[in-house]
Amino acid sequence: MMDRWAVALLRPGLQAGARMLVRAGVRADAVTWTGFAIGLGAAVCIAHQAFLVGLGLLLLSRLLDGLDGAVARLTQPTDRGAFLDITLDFLFYASIPLAFAWADPARNALAAATLLAAFVGTGSTFLAFAVLAERRRLTSAAYPAKGLYYLGGLTEATETLLVFAAMCLWPQAFPVIAAGFAGLCVLTVLTRLWAGWQVFGRRDSSSP
Repeated sequence: MMDRWAVALLRPGLQAGARMLVRAGVRADAVTWTGFAIGLGAAVCIAHQAFLVGLGLLLLSRLLDGLDGAVARLTQPTDRGAFLDITLDFLFYASIPLAFAWADPARNALAAATLLAAFVGTGSTFLAFAVLAERRRLTSAAYPAKGLYYLGGLTEATETLLVFAAMCLWPQAFPVIAAGFAGLCVLTVLTRLWAGWQVFGRRDSSSP
């Protein structure tokens, strides 16, 4: 829901950073892998209850996640890069609730499992829509530069990042924050199911 606003706000800085990386000969895939590795480092820190260090690494990881696309657009976007970016993003998102479960299993494990199940729902609806949209050559007017058809919702990347930051700042509140965000993820799943049902249903009925 907030991604378009966040992208517009960050675009000038990301483009400037991307130009510097391109001049230095850095490739988009290298930025993607580096961001993912730092994201896993954030998860390790959180699992060891170094929450503020984990937050810093988490923010750096997401900055690189924004830079890799900007670098790709300045050079040569590839299907391999889009595949790598979305796959590692989902793995990163899953690693943070898992890290909180490791940090305090007795308090956090159930809430983390609930949130991870909700992430499966948001990820599945996102990717299923993207696959069928690609088959039908649909494009997103809201996110024309994305490698996949970007179907939004209440819980996009910006909201997820803000929630992860809140978890790191107030780790004792993780069960409440995770449960609340899981509920919003369920609403996102429902809206995406409805959107897919409507979009593909109309096109199916219009097919000969």
